[in-house]
Amino acid sequence: MSHDHGAQRAGGRRRLTIVLGATSAFMLAEAAAGRWTGSLALLADAGHMLSDVAGLALALVAMKIAERPATARRTYGYYRVEILAALANATALVGISVLVLWQAVRRLREPPPVASGAMMAVAGAGLVVNLAGVWLLREGSDRSLNIKGAYFEVLSDLLSSLGALVAGAVMWTTGWYYADPIVSAGIGLFILPRTWLLVREATAVLLEGAPRGVDLGALRAAMEAVPGVARVHDLHAWSITSGMHALSAHAVLDDGAAHDEVRLRLQRCVAEFGIHHITLQLEAAHCGDERAHP
Repeated sequence: MSHDHGAQRAGGRRRLTIVLGATSAFMLAEAAAGRWTGSLALLADAGHMLSDVAGLALALVAMKIAERPATARRTYGYYRVEILAALANATALVGISVLVLWQAVRRLREPPPVASGAMMAVAGAGLVVNLAGVWLLREGSDRSLNIKGAYFEVLSDLLSSLGALVAGAVMWTTGWYYADPIVSAGIGLFILPRTWLLVREATAVLLEGAPRGVDLGALRAAMEAVPGVARVHDLHAWSITSGMHALSAHAVLDDGAAHDEVRLRLQRCVAEFGIHHITLQLEAAHCGDERAHP
């Protein structure tokens, strides 16, 4: 399992590095084009790409730090650094989205003219860059909160580029410059709820909530159905980092149950729920207050 996890991390790191390089180069070009054309949509997209660059760089640094071995003071190692990076990434994206919405509202009062032809050309190039980024990051987005955050940001930029193309086409054909701030506002409103999901997931890990997709009620029932187990209490499950879950529990055994056999059965049972860091205390009689720690 550790070998597979390490291979996945190495693959994710390579993909992040490629996307970071491409995104950084295009971000600079798009920011310059946005100032030249006067397009808020392009500047908004460049701002989101800036958050992508910061987020991707932060994710890469966090992945490197997370590879450090555990110590006597940090017994789980540095895996939580990745979750902190995801939370910082989401927080920055919220700020940028709010800023874009504020600028869009200001421009709705009196939209300035925009060089729509150049805007469309730059947005089209951005669409290609973001398509490549989404394709590269999609594979690991379901296994790592870090990569998931980067994936959502690049996906948001993909839609931003598409929106800028639409706004440019409307302004080029009709001269209706309200399209630029309206599209910019739509970009900000699209990103905010997805950023909230990332904040919620990262916070849940930091607060040691139950791993996503793990039903503690079903897990308890499965453990208590193991032959030789009378009941389970003090059951806790949490995530160390994305895809790395842990559990601790007290299991009261039936009279005459073989401790070693029951322990192995319980470990196999818990592993079926995707939890492999398992701490079990087997008891011949009730120990502790089950009402305080169910």
